[in-house]
Amino acid sequence: MRMHRGSSKDDRPNGRPSESLPLSAPRGLVRVTVEVDRAGAVVRRTLRVPAGSRIRDVVRLVGQSPEGCAVLIDGTPVPHDLTLDRATRLVVVPTFSGG
Repeated sequence: MRMHRGSSKDDRPNGRPSESLPLSAPRGLVRVTVEVDRAGAVVRRTLRVPAGSRIRDVVRLVGQSPEGCAVLIDGTPVPHDLTLDRATRLVVVPTFSGG
């Protein structure tokens, strides 16, 4: 008996397992340039992150706490839950310091 593709009851004579098919295409990577601006000194890093990554996650990747930073795109503050789907330049401004 021959079952449909993906069935666990495949009776192929050569014994090869059924091929795996992805449910959807991979989303790819986007380039994000992050500038951390602290006390007039700017530290710049370029990252490649999966498309759909949240700004919050990118801020953590550069060693900052999202809860203590403002993030700007083209001079406009953006929410930390915004997802990235294309090349972007983020400016991260720490809003508090320890003491």
